[in-house]
Amino acid sequence: MRTETGSAPASSALGAKFLRTRALSEALVAPLSDADATIQSMDDASPAKWHLAHTTWFFETFVLRDHVPGYALHDERWPFLFNSYYEAEGQRHARPRRGMLSRPSLDEIRAYRAHVDAALVAALPDLPQAAQDLVLLGCNHEEQHQELLLTDILHHFSVNPLEPALWQGAPKVPVAMPGPIGWIEGQAGLVAIGESTESTFSFDCEGPRHQALLTPHAVADRTITNGEWAAFIADGGYADPRHWLSDGWAWVKAEGIEAPLYWRQERGSWTRFGLDGRRPVDPAAPVTHISFFEADAYASWAGARLPTEFEWEAAAAAHDPEGGNQLDGAGAIEPRPSAGGPAFFGDVWEWTGSAFRPYPGFKPAEGAVGEYNGKFMSGQFVLRGSSCATPRGHSRASYRNFFYPHQRWQFTGLRLAKDL
Repeated sequence: MRTETGSAPASSALGAKFLRTRALSEALVAPLSDADATIQSMDDASPAKWHLAHTTWFFETFVLRDHVPGYALHDERWPFLFNSYYEAEGQRHARPRRGMLSRPSLDEIRAYRAHVDAALVAALPDLPQAAQDLVLLGCNHEEQHQELLLTDILHHFSVNPLEPALWQGAPKVPVAMPGPIGWIEGQAGLVAIGESTESTFSFDCEGPRHQALLTPHAVADRTITNGEWAAFIADGGYADPRHWLSDGWAWVKAEGIEAPLYWRQERGSWTRFGLDGRRPVDPAAPVTHISFFEADAYASWAGARLPTEFEWEAAAAAHDPEGGNQLDGAGAIEPRPSAGGPAFFGDVWEWTGSAFRPYPGFKPAEGAVGEYNGKFMSGQFVLRGSSCATPRGHSRASYRNFFYPHQRWQFTGLRLAKDL
């Protein structure tokens, strides 16, 4: 992974990034009670309290324990509780049972975070370059968990019959529906793909940089809206097997899927549940909380296809990855109608038709952190861009998000592509 240099100014900048990242996590959970932060609504989601502790365990384990002589663990029992999937770190508490951890309390987790933060800030100026690289990795890791934390809270609250709101949303202002989709002709031939020297950081799965061959194609200039998705539903999109992959059709039938996650029809109109509670579906906003199966079926219904991740990256390379509707702090978030012009970042992650597999020459890092991405390169599909829950500055054109094709509790949407 690409990281910042180890000069003194870089160390100071790294410390500032560390403190900003840690403060944002605290701000996101500020409205939660201990009970809110403990519940776990499904195996894919983790309690907010666990996210706070796991990201802290990452810094304590891979930086303080391994690179600061004399550092003593805050609690020697807790690595078993807060290790996620690192086999090299030994046995751990089962993921589906994280919601059973009523203790330690939320206040105890906050004290754990304060202890680790103080120790790391004190140690940072004297850390070797390898350890500073791990601090930067840990910050980006925590930013990933900030998005997961929000989407997990959304799912937790959605199964509560009261459907509580985490934050109050802003008053709705009517926005005109976007016009017909425009098409951006993509590059054809060999294009450079993957981690760039212009970025101060990238995850290991974003490299090595290499060339990919693109055939003549075009990508849509915007993502699909809720209104367009409602038309797909009205046309029997969820009832017509012609548009579905075999596994997708089996999933639709087995799970009784009829609409995006969190949608519900009430008195003939669609509503959706969000972190601001249940509200009418905004037809002009990007559709979200759809699976790869659903995205692929919609593309088939629309007479198009999903872009490959290489087509998407080539098209997005000229756009600002810090633009668009992304997470800037605690407060109501949701996909919003486009302000106009092509946007490749913000609002929703975009499904591609590409499997999450290693690039030519990929090698995982040495040690436990080598388990970060490489071992998940099986059965998952790549999403590109960023969402309204992605901390601003976290993503880039080469960023590869990935989930299983049936998963949809993240802010996931789609952009169409076609062959020319």
